[in-house]
Amino acid sequence: MRFIDANVFVYAFLDSGRPLQVHEVEIKESARRVVLRLEGGESMATTVVHLSEVANIFESRMSAVDALEAVSSIMSLKSLTVQGVSGDVYRSALRAAEVLGLGVNDGLAYVAMMDGGMSELYSFDRDFDRVGEVKRVSS
Repeated sequence: MRFIDANVFVYAFLDSGRPLQVHEVEIKESARRVVLRLEGGESMATTVVHLSEVANIFESRMSAVDALEAVSSIMSLKSLTVQGVSGDVYRSALRAAEVLGLGVNDGLAYVAMMDGGMSELYSFDRDFDRVGEVKRVSS
């Protein structure tokens, strides 16, 4: 099982509203391939915090109804495991973020991966490339 970062859903679902540069098109296509794998049954995991991050971004760029529908469709995928986050887990994420030089939610992804026995994640965040125990996979 691999972890799926919030940015994969953002790139896969959101329209930028402007013409994309070549590298942006490649990222969007790669994100869509990952989501298709998830829809096709590949087991992936994320946290409720990462889905909340997706919801916040969607709500800022879509109507509330469209954002709700998009997040609901993600949540309905049987191959997606959504991990809860306790205060203790989030405190561990804060420590991991500090030690690894990551953002807080990236620290949370790291902690969730380690707790879940995962070593690979789908993400376009290159900060994970500095983390030795983690292999970032883009598609």
